[in-house]
Amino acid sequence: MPSIEEISDTLKLLSDKSRLTILALLKHKEMCVCDIVGILATTQPNVSQHLRKLKSGGLVRETRKSQWIYYALDVEDKPYLKPVIEQLPSMQMQIDAAKPQVCT
Repeated sequence: MPSIEEISDTLKLLSDKSRLTILALLKHKEMCVCDIVGILATTQPNVSQHLRKLKSGGLVRETRKSQWIYYALDVEDKPYLKPVIEQLPSMQMQIDAAKPQVCT
């Protein structure tokens, strides 16, 4: 059972629009930083900073594939977030409309 402090810290992470949008994207599929940058129309350092915070908060995990790192949701141990994640709007249209990015 999570403590009030753990839940509070997790919810603080979700209070940022960019981080919440990243979670909505990752609800659909795992993605690399360059894919997220293209959809959010922001900089790679900005997205990386948000992903670092989400990872340290235990909300995303990373997997290395060749030279790229892919991020995915990792909230199975946080059942109190399930209703929040389910209520996030679909980002499938934005994912489908995004031009495939070539990570550099």
